[in-house]
Amino acid sequence: MTRSARLTRRTLQGAGVGLAALMTLSACSSSTSSSTSPTSAASDDNPSAKSAPSGSPKLSGNVTVFAAASLQESFRALGKEFEKQHPGTRVDFNFGGSDTLAASITSGAPADVFAAASPKTMALVTAEKDAVGTPATFVRNQLEIATLPGNPGNVASLKDLTKPSLKVVLCARTVPCGAAAQKALNAAGLKLTPVSYEQDVKGALTKVELKEADAALVYRTDVHAAGDKVRGVEFPESAKAVNDYPIALLKNAPNAPAAQAFIALVRSAEGEKVLTGAGFLKP
Repeated sequence: MTRSARLTRRTLQGAGVGLAALMTLSACSSSTSSSTSPTSAASDDNPSAKSAPSGSPKLSGNVTVFAAASLQESFRALGKEFEKQHPGTRVDFNFGGSDTLAASITSGAPADVFAAASPKTMALVTAEKDAVGTPATFVRNQLEIATLPGNPGNVASLKDLTKPSLKVVLCARTVPCGAAAQKALNAAGLKLTPVSYEQDVKGALTKVELKEADAALVYRTDVHAAGDKVRGVEFPESAKAVNDYPIALLKNAPNAPAAQAFIALVRSAEGEKVLTGAGFLKP
């Protein structure tokens, strides 16, 4: 083979190697482009798809939750879990009588979420169109009699609360626990004159804990939360006065994305476990 032929062969071999390298590079580039192009296309057609590669958007800021007093222990636990799952967020609670909370919301109090102890009090908010969508029932609750430790008044039934010697406390009739108490008393054909009406269920329970009353009609969840500070007495008429608890995102929520995530946690299997562990009934 002549020197000229050898040079020509080497030149062709080099060109072949270069062409192969270029083809490999082109294939890699094509592969990379094809793996990202669906996301890009989806992003153009669907703005929410822009966060798809990295999952849901990062949540931050405060979430203000207005919730029935009976949810206090459970919601505080779920609030801590929410903050743990979403660093950079904080859940602030306002607990109280559902009717009072509803009035605050309809008067313009800034809040993200409302969890009421009855559909009737939630309706006060939805009637003013201050909630987004249809409120969802997430738990139910049943009444129980809370007595002093050891039950010195020997309370064994709802009828026993009518004994003149007993100081009994009820929730105000405008709040869900008071309405439920009246419904149970009506079902039993009983009339009861309490020593006081309290503005929420925690207020009624506190009267017994402080030994300012012998008994109170409260929720079973509140008896559970009080531990050995009171003694619980179940009664059959409570089955006729079970309250549904609805939860809703509020229309003017300052932090709607985080509020929706908190509601999702409450309604999740994890939320249900916390709530039923506190004595709430499944919806």
